[in-house]
Amino acid sequence: MCQGEEVESSAVYIVTLKKAPALHYNGEMRRFGSSEVTHGTYSTLNKPRNIFASSRSYDSYLVRYHDSLLNKVLKGESYLKLYSYRYLINGFAVLVTPQQADKLSRRREVANVLLDFSVRTATTHTPEFLGLPGGAWMKEGGPEVAGEGIVIGFIDTGIDPTHLSFADDISTNHYPVPAHYSGVCEVTPDFPSGSCNRKLIGARHFAASAITRGIFNATQDYASPFDGDGHGTHTASIAAGNHGVPVIVSGHHYGNASGMAPRAHIAVYKALYKSFGGFAADVVAAIDQAAQDGVDIVSLSITPNRRPPGLATFFNPIDMALLSAVKAGIFVVQAAGNTGPSPKSMSSFSPWIFTVGAAAHDRIYTNSLLLGNGLTITGVGLAPETDGDSMYTLVSAIHALKTNMTDPSDMYLGECQDPSLLNREIVQGSLLICSYSIRFVLGVSTIKQALQTAENVSAVGVIFYLDPYVVGFQINPTPMIMPGIMISSSNDSKAFLSYYNSSLVRNGSSNAVTNFGGVARILGGLKANYSSYAPKVLYYSARGPDPEDSALDDADIMKPNLIAPGNLIWGAWSSAGADSVEFEGENFAMISGTSMAAPHVAGLAALIKQKFPSFGPSAIASALSTTASLYDKQGGPIMVQRAYTNPDSTQSPATPFDMGSGFVNATAALDPGLIFDSGYDDFFSFLCNINGSGPVVQNYTSKSCGGASTMNGMDLNLPSITIAKLNQSRTVMRTVTNIADNETYSLGWSAPYGVSMSVTPNRFFIASGQIQNLTIIFNATFNNTAPSFGRIGFYGNLGHVASVPLSVIQKLTFNITAH
Repeated sequence: MCQGEEVESSAVYIVTLKKAPALHYNGEMRRFGSSEVTHGTYSTLNKPRNIFASSRSYDSYLVRYHDSLLNKVLKGESYLKLYSYRYLINGFAVLVTPQQADKLSRRREVANVLLDFSVRTATTHTPEFLGLPGGAWMKEGGPEVAGEGIVIGFIDTGIDPTHLSFADDISTNHYPVPAHYSGVCEVTPDFPSGSCNRKLIGARHFAASAITRGIFNATQDYASPFDGDGHGTHTASIAAGNHGVPVIVSGHHYGNASGMAPRAHIAVYKALYKSFGGFAADVVAAIDQAAQDGVDIVSLSITPNRRPPGLATFFNPIDMALLSAVKAGIFVVQAAGNTGPSPKSMSSFSPWIFTVGAAAHDRIYTNSLLLGNGLTITGVGLAPETDGDSMYTLVSAIHALKTNMTDPSDMYLGECQDPSLLNREIVQGSLLICSYSIRFVLGVSTIKQALQTAENVSAVGVIFYLDPYVVGFQINPTPMIMPGIMISSSNDSKAFLSYYNSSLVRNGSSNAVTNFGGVARILGGLKANYSSYAPKVLYYSARGPDPEDSALDDADIMKPNLIAPGNLIWGAWSSAGADSVEFEGENFAMISGTSMAAPHVAGLAALIKQKFPSFGPSAIASALSTTASLYDKQGGPIMVQRAYTNPDSTQSPATPFDMGSGFVNATAALDPGLIFDSGYDDFFSFLCNINGSGPVVQNYTSKSCGGASTMNGMDLNLPSITIAKLNQSRTVMRTVTNIADNETYSLGWSAPYGVSMSVTPNRFFIASGQIQNLTIIFNATFNNTAPSFGRIGFYGNLGHVASVPLSVIQKLTFNITAH
């Protein structure tokens, strides 16, 4: 490392080198990167344990090699090396000027020099909704053993180690740290000795790239694994939080929380922060370390801030590091992103990554407002109801201003943010009416402060109505310490204000309010209701088709892979969590996003890995995908919200570009019957087939593509088929492996619109451990550029059912010659 005066134009660059990283250096001898099926028997991808033990000398060599190269190329110049990447990719992150980066790029040892880029962060009831207590948990021994021995690594904002969801002493059962995990627990003043235990078995933080930019705020961000945001604590608890932890918020008990795999172990790799999000250089370092430590699953509730530039979206340091993680047998789950509902809004791109979209589950929190005229208005709010059957006077904040307040038209005066502005004598004993304006959406005004104002002026409760300028914004339930309601509809807000204004008595000459005639009472709010119209895809969940490049050409890869609960999810919250001001200081928070959906699947993957230790990433992905549900609780098709504004009025049946294979079915995934398996070599060939990709592939993998590859995305042995451009006819091959007892399968299918198809064979007997090859032929019947969808169903005589979604975007019945 060399140090000198800071150069203004310096920036962080990720430099990859041509020499193989430790994983690939040893990989060819072990062949653990391939799931080849030989001699008609099933050979799953076995995750190697302690795969780096024999490569420590090579690891040390690479660090010296990085330092030597930097010293040689930039001798006498100022630079700062931030990380050495040794395991999944070979390279380093370094703070240099553009001129120095150019020098490095011209060295024969250097494969690629890329400017660092930013990334962002994209439960009590969901175990019941997913059928775990009577299904997956019960079949495997109950929550006391669910996920035991499996390590989930979280690349997120850290964790609060003091939370009961991560304690290791709430059960008397033996709970050893898995022998294959070799991570450490970083000790700092914010994360003291003893923070880790047999549940939380590893914790580190990565912030070098952020620190070099001068944006790291030690007060808010914590230079330790401690979570100053709340997001990381929340996601970790969804996947692997302890079973039966009471959820108490604002003094109210909302049930008992549990992670999907409550006995799984947690390893934390903090690379995102409250103040600024994160950077790829830090994220890659975190992934690299997690793989070295021996995690079984990596959960990433993060996405890049922009679509990766270059030859293909797959060729970015994060996705390529994750490809090597998959080679090491690590199942990788990533949030789809919250950039829906537009097509091609996907923020997770690669076929080796399991991408999860967000769905609503059946639990909803609603309350209502009964007005003096008999009208009932529904709303949201985790709030108690008013006492008894009494009706209370309605008083708007703008009509309770002190006499020295001369401009009641100012928007903020109606937001109830300052009790000193209100006349306590007018408000006390009444329901205070507050405006929910755009300032609440921006975080300038808060529900918590309005409640404090109401308490200070002795109001019995609070009613929030939507300001007319808040158009299309979705209001989520917010905890309240007193009776309260948030009217979530613009039309209902207008109806409420119409009643209130019509009941006012005014002075004939001054127009001043002399009497408040409107009355109301608040009903419900603390107990959940359950809807039969669930699951459904939320408007914000990112959609396919999967963009292959920055020109938005479509990839032959289905994204998302699956949907899982992501809306209004209860999860643990950091004691210093500031991501949601409404839950600040609470031990649990209810938040929404694909960030919440991904750890649901990470936890369920741990259950599969526990039952099938030999399963590799593709086998786990297949089990989750082929068993997914296509129907809501009423038996109708899963619906999807198509618009941001009034989303429930724009619903239609979901397609594979909305929900992937469907809604995760935890119990069925533990008994999938058939598996579509693939491995690292398949993904490598797929990348080599991208036009002009040879040098880029070698840059990241240190392996030459060699001869021409013909492996298209549709040729990967995935449990889905996507054809971006069907030019007359296309034959697709798939191979299934039977992991259950001998069984006979019958096949049925529905062809995408504008396509005829056949599947051979359409019936077959398959013995346990055997494979069956399938040939699927697609023919375009007319020209069409609109996506159309179909499905192949496998129906076993022992009850196993597997479903494979089909997507065809462009159909051509004849070759079109460009003029």
